[in-house]
Amino acid sequence: MDSFYSDSPFGSSITAEEILDNIGFLDDWEERYRYIIDLGKSLPPLPENMKTEDRFVRGCQSQVWLALHFEPTEKKLYLAVDSDALIVRGLAAIVLAALNRQSPQAVLDYDMQNYFSKLDLLKHLSPTRGNGVQAMVAKIRDQAQQFAKGSSQ
Repeated sequence: MDSFYSDSPFGSSITAEEILDNIGFLDDWEERYRYIIDLGKSLPPLPENMKTEDRFVRGCQSQVWLALHFEPTEKKLYLAVDSDALIVRGLAAIVLAALNRQSPQAVLDYDMQNYFSKLDLLKHLSPTRGNGVQAMVAKIRDQAQQFAKGSSQ
């Protein structure tokens, strides 16, 4: 497995619960945006040769690429996301904190809308950014569905 998957702190040392706690301590959305941007800076960059058309996430305002690796011995998905926009890298980090290093079925079962609601996130994003985050989650879920089907046979 490539290091950009295994080096990511999201889903291991940085969890969805930690992000929920940290955002809850911040007083206003300006501070929360700074926090989200800082999360994006912690996201390992995707190598240029991985930024291919098949990994491109459609529906995002910015350029976003999603790479996914299924580790059969662990039965876990490893995710890597990159974008040309810092805020989008941060939004991707929030998604990865919840879904990275999970089984395909856990990815499918995770209630992302509830997570976003607890973060109070989507109503503070432009419609195109919100659609982009939803497109990223949909692409992850679509790929998880393929692996879930394969692992249940």
